[in-house]
Amino acid sequence: MPIYWLSEDSLAFPDHSLSEPNGVMAIGGDLSPERLLMAYQLGIFPWYHPGENILWWSPDPRFVLFPDDLKVQRSMRPYFNQSKFQVTFDQHFETVMRQCADRREGTWISEEMVDGYVRLHELGYAHSLEVWEDEHLVGGLYGIALGKCFFGESMFAKVDNASKFGFITLVRRLGQLGYVLIDCQQQTRHLSRMGARAISREKFLEYLSENTEKPTHRGRWTNILEEEPPTE
Repeated sequence: MPIYWLSEDSLAFPDHSLSEPNGVMAIGGDLSPERLLMAYQLGIFPWYHPGENILWWSPDPRFVLFPDDLKVQRSMRPYFNQSKFQVTFDQHFETVMRQCADRREGTWISEEMVDGYVRLHELGYAHSLEVWEDEHLVGGLYGIALGKCFFGESMFAKVDNASKFGFITLVRRLGQLGYVLIDCQQQTRHLSRMGARAISREKFLEYLSENTEKPTHRGRWTNILEEEPPTE
């Protein structure tokens, strides 16, 4: 099946049924805020190697975490009880993106990606979480929030369990705010152990269709999410 080339004059994406078996849906286009927002609303995300044409993906099945399904391993509980780390939101978005890039060999997080997502951050759609230890940035993650869905993109950790601590904290906060799901895109053992699971693309798109009716909180998350993490 030929891969659909995106038009520079239109933000339209092809139907999900036209995607390749590996999840590739389209190629080309750009990372403008308008196109990125349209893609995420439709359950599509960009993932490609620097210097190549942009590839747009819609995998089936889709790996997601429902906040109520979050599992906190016993080994993590002392980290919360002892406030091992501190967490902030939207304090250093670009730094978090670049740290994610630095920690991944052969990363897809190119300068073009950084520019595109920083623009979304400035518009109040893209968000970061920072994990601190003794005033040092030791972990973090970033993604896109639309309605009551959070689309996770990448995370990093410089010390053991920093990214887990940040992710658990984020899921708890979003659950308190009524978020329906966290999109993890593709399966990893790390996220499976915390309760994430695969659902069909059809079911995932149903959640996104319902999500279009829910308002998006635009702006920095600093005030609405920063608080002491609950203890076990």
